[in-house]
Amino acid sequence: MGDTTDIRKGAVIRHQNDLYVVTQFQFVNPGKGSAFTKTKMKSISTGKTIEITYKSSESVDTVQVQRQNMQYLYRTGDMYSFMNQDTYETIDVSSDLLEEDTQYLKEGLSVIALIHDGAVVAIDLPKKITYRVVEAPPAVKGDTASGNVTKEVVLDNGLKAQAPIFIKEGEDIIINTETGDYGGRATE
Repeated sequence: MGDTTDIRKGAVIRHQNDLYVVTQFQFVNPGKGSAFTKTKMKSISTGKTIEITYKSSESVDTVQVQRQNMQYLYRTGDMYSFMNQDTYETIDVSSDLLEEDTQYLKEGLSVIALIHDGAVVAIDLPKKITYRVVEAPPAVKGDTASGNVTKEVVLDNGLKAQAPIFIKEGEDIIINTETGDYGGRATE
């Protein structure tokens, strides 16, 4: 048993005799009343998604998972292949399990796989990932008059992101995987 501070993305929680993986969570501390944590969880057995709000004083039945270093290799249809970096064993993971995390995957990316009963239940992406810009429209004269102006750029894995207008093709930029926001230029 744990408490609401144990809730984070990828945590496995036992709820009503079923195991759920936390896909999203938000800690809320309102001005009036007690704090609470809003969660969105996906059932490991059925794939059904539910939303639950836990009060800060509530106990949560967290389940221990193994954390294994993996490297993303490639995609085949709806399956994503990862290699265990210790044993070099290849594991295929369904896109249904990965959900929106798939948009951040690129060849060679190191991730942490969360494993329960020998099966991958979620992946933990790095907080910031560096991508190369492959398409960036040129800045238009006068764009900066309105202040913080962005444009849509296409990255080397196909991901589209908003970046400042001074970003050009061929530059490496950092994307925050929790928000999808531009995080700055990558420095070597």
